[in-house]
Amino acid sequence: MFEKTIAAISTPLQDGAISIIRISGNEAISIVQKLFSGNIFDAKSHTIHYGFIMDGNQPVDEVLVSIFRAPKTYTREDVVEINCHGGVFITRKILSLVLSNGATLARPGEFSMRAFYNGRIDLSQAEAIQDMISASNDTASKMAIYGIQGSVKKLLQPLIDGIMDIIAQIEVNIDYPEYEDVQQLTTSELKPKTKKWLEQIDQILQRSQSGQMYKKGIDTVIVGKPNVGKSSLLNALLDEDKAIVTDIAGTTRDIVEGKIHIGSLQLNLIDTAGIRQSDDKIEQIGIEKSQEKLSKAQLVILLLDGSSPLDSQDQMLMEMTKDKQRLIVYNKSDLNKHDGICISAKQHEIQPLLDAILNLYDQNLLIENPVLSNERQIGLLMNAKEDMERAYQAMEIGMEPDLVEIDIQMAHDHLKEILGEVHREDLLDTLFSKFCLGK
Repeated sequence: MFEKTIAAISTPLQDGAISIIRISGNEAISIVQKLFSGNIFDAKSHTIHYGFIMDGNQPVDEVLVSIFRAPKTYTREDVVEINCHGGVFITRKILSLVLSNGATLARPGEFSMRAFYNGRIDLSQAEAIQDMISASNDTASKMAIYGIQGSVKKLLQPLIDGIMDIIAQIEVNIDYPEYEDVQQLTTSELKPKTKKWLEQIDQILQRSQSGQMYKKGIDTVIVGKPNVGKSSLLNALLDEDKAIVTDIAGTTRDIVEGKIHIGSLQLNLIDTAGIRQSDDKIEQIGIEKSQEKLSKAQLVILLLDGSSPLDSQDQMLMEMTKDKQRLIVYNKSDLNKHDGICISAKQHEIQPLLDAILNLYDQNLLIENPVLSNERQIGLLMNAKEDMERAYQAMEIGMEPDLVEIDIQMAHDHLKEILGEVHREDLLDTLFSKFCLGK
């Protein structure tokens, strides 16, 4: 399918111990043989060979050359990887020699694109590879490895099979109405199957949307009235003095952010300006930003002064956050007069809060069950759900199965598009262009 042999640097282009130049295509071995001091032309697959890269009669670098013969390779083409010393100059020089001997510089993601087109991976697996590269926490890396192993296809296959059974039975009824031994499918028989299918979709969507939150980190906003200890709590969580802490109310006038990991959870922390009535225009802007962040928060840590009864400002914040996923936390544990999660932000005594966060999010359900890994996949699944809902509503008003088949077929196509089995070329170009060069 692909005529050109491609090459690229597959490791970061910076000084280091080792760099890897990857070459893939029908001429990969013969191109490298022109440059390599050893004999690799007849080398067995999955073997490593020691020697030198040569520029004419001049040795350029001492290298290890790995040979992978089709079809048992990443791209299902012949692949050669040159492991050289990791200097930027020498790495570029070797790549230049490879290109001058017949290879073409690979575009970003072109190795993975070839793996997809050659049937080595489906589109969801290709996306999982990129997810693994960009993973910033343990949950994201676990989701990525499951995706690489084909978890998305396993998740969707029962849905695809179920919808194909429905389509096949409708088609048989349309094409062979005169056959008495063919069961005539009616809407009364089709509706329960459709409803069960939609219930399965809802379960997958719910898990997948939670998975996205765990993967990217939980957007967590710390709110409270001025001078309650929000900045001290942020500093304690980050274990650094990132936010200014004083006894003066209204010190925090802008948004202060940071990321922490608690177990395998990532929290994207946001310390906000204290929410209160203020005549200070600058503080008012900070309060407006706080309210905007609060509206988008996935978790709210409502910090209250544990040394005194709740006042009107506290009650206002309780009301503002009542519909959010929240943890109510009492600061100044040595003087605390309340029951609940008690901490001392100033003394960095915050373990009760960390324990509460871990208890709030049960990731075992996510880890044990495959989920969709990104917005593209979730969006297509939602499209499939909408297609099937239209079909169900049409059956509700009495339409015959053959008249609703078009919506059912669209649902099927949206599912297949998640795996790349139905696709647009421009979409694939866009997706793979976001990959690393050399991947």
